[in-house]
Amino acid sequence: MLKIGLISVSDRASNGTYQDQGIPTLITWLQTALITPFITENRVIADEQTIIETTLCDLVDNLHCDLIITTGGTGPALRDVTPDATLAIADRVMPGFGEQMRQISLHFVPTAILSRQVAVIRNKCLILNLPGQPKSIQETLEGVKDKQGNVIVSGIFASVPYCIQLLDGPYIETHEQIVKAFRPKNAHK
Repeated sequence: MLKIGLISVSDRASNGTYQDQGIPTLITWLQTALITPFITENRVIADEQTIIETTLCDLVDNLHCDLIITTGGTGPALRDVTPDATLAIADRVMPGFGEQMRQISLHFVPTAILSRQVAVIRNKCLILNLPGQPKSIQETLEGVKDKQGNVIVSGIFASVPYCIQLLDGPYIETHEQIVKAFRPKNAHK
């Protein structure tokens, strides 16, 4: 079974002064987009680099998640250390994901260039840093679509199933009207 770690990085949500919106948004989106059954391990944590690093390592090394998605803490503010923590525990960096996330966001806001979102691999797990706002989360995952629903710029999730497959993870299928997973013809099952 596909195991997904979901981490909301937020000082206010972790101390209870703010209701987390990142994880509920991700769960709803995943339930809508994925055909493949999955389970999640959810964490709401403070924006502290050591806490983020420890949480990521636990989800990968002990709970064996195939995919981890973080929300929040990716901007230039001094408290935004999610990318720093993610890079610190990485085996390999996947720069194309960050480039694509910023490309998508530039269609909606000029401040997308301030984003420090990254993607990495640790062991056999893909880790993605997403923005914290629910609307931005969906846009990043699905991409830019015209009024008829045609994809103008692919969302990052289009590449996630094949990446996990290349890491010897489970075969992931998606609902194509939400996000069409891309694989070379020889990788289809």
